[in-house]
Parts: sequence; C-alpha cells; structure tokens
Amino acid sequence: MRLTSTRYDEIDKEVVRMFSRVQITSFPIDCFDLCKQLGYKFFSYSEVKGTAKEEFLDASKDGFHCVVELSPNSFEYWIFYNDEMIFERIRFTIMHEIGHIILGHTEHSELAESEANHFAAYALAPPPLVHRAGVEDYCELAAIFGISIENSFYAMRRYNSWLIYGGSNPDSKEIVSMFKDVM
Repeated sequence: MRLTSTRYDEIDKEVVRMFSRVQITSFPIDCFDLCKQLGYKFFSYSEVKGTAKEEFLDASKDGFHCVVELSPNSFEYWIFYNDEMIFERIRFTIMHEIGHIILGHTEHSELAESEANHFAAYALAPPPLVHRAGVEDYCELAAIFGISIENSFYAMRRYNSWLIYGGSNPDSKEIVSMFKDVM
C-alpha cells in the first residue's frame, strides 16, 4: 500500500525524533542497543518455552511486539523476533516493530504494516545518509548500512527518488548533522 507523500514525511520526522532521543553513534544501527535505549525488551523465538515458538511462527514468521501491563499505570513493550532469519532480516524486523510502537499502532492493518515498513527502511538506510556516504550501488549500500541485498534494491530506489523530489529538506540536514562524525 502506498502512503501519501505527507505521511512518508511525517514518518521520516518520527525517525529523526527517535534518533535525536537516543545515542546512535554509527551505522549499521544496532537495533538491540536501540531497543535498550528506548526501554523495550526483546526476545528471540528460541528463548520461549514449550509450544510458544510454534505459536509465534504461526502468528508471524518474522516477529511481533506486544504491550505487557506490569501494573495499572505501568507497562513495557516486548519485541519477539525469529532468530533463524538472516541477521539483516532480524534487524529489519526489530526496526519494523519499533516503528509500530513509535507510530502508535494499536491494531494490525495494511496501512500500519506499510507505515512500519517505511519507518524501518528509512531508519536503517536514510537517503540523506546514503547520499553522505557516497554510495554508488546497491551492494555498497547493503554493506555500509547492514541491510540485505533485497532491501538495498528498495533503499537505492528510495534514495534516487529522494534525489529527484526533495534531496534537501530540513529533516535531511538534521539527520546528516546527527551523524556527521560517523559518515
């Protein structure tokens, strides 16, 4: 499902806000460290007991998140991920679930999935940083940003669209300044 350009921009701003709240200092982004900084707990499917792993795989082959109520006014976000996937896919899944949480999604829908996918894609390989890194092809992009080759094809398309349609908006400058010492 395609989002409006306004919604893409809003999600990009949420990623920039998230980065400004935490201490991300390098690429590829360490999604596990990001979860810790955001106060989210994470668990691999292999860590769960009994038949839960099969139930989790039935629910999602990649992963999911849930809200755990600790008391009437206290809760935590837990992210579960399939640790049998390739590492780049695990990173995308975790960032996707972080996207659901940050964007306030409360139920599953095609729209929520599209928004979380964009959140993860932008967070893992933001076009302004792809530009700053001087990436020339999708293989180099995959290596620098720690994403799968498949994802790097999409990231390169997003980067080329960004160049054509808006290569220098205020958020672009902000995210580049956040990472000026690492890129």
